[in-house]
Amino acid sequence: MLKQDKLKVYCKVAIEEACKRHKIEIIILKVLNEHSHLIVDCPRTISDAMLMQIIKGLSSFILFRLCPDFRKRYPRGHFWNAGYFCAGCGSDFERALSYIQNQEQHHYGF
Repeated sequence: MLKQDKLKVYCKVAIEEACKRHKIEIIILKVLNEHSHLIVDCPRTISDAMLMQIIKGLSSFILFRLCPDFRKRYPRGHFWNAGYFCAGCGSDFERALSYIQNQEQHHYGF
């Protein structure tokens, strides 16, 4: 869905705003054509499920305000897929960071 660079920027801005409103620090964020990857530092009071609800829920709310035409493609208001993967980086932080930084090369061969 996000093949246009403008839409990728809107998506990135929406995710950043959602995180900013809840004091979630974004370490790295990559928005690709069909999915996104991010590493965040969030308060310990926020569970993984709540973190994803905040990011996906609020960012889709913002996206639908920025791009009203999304309502035509997503009439039920569900921009993000229901699933997600969420894990702590801990001692593998550098490996996770490298993985996300190289996603464009992995998916698109750049």
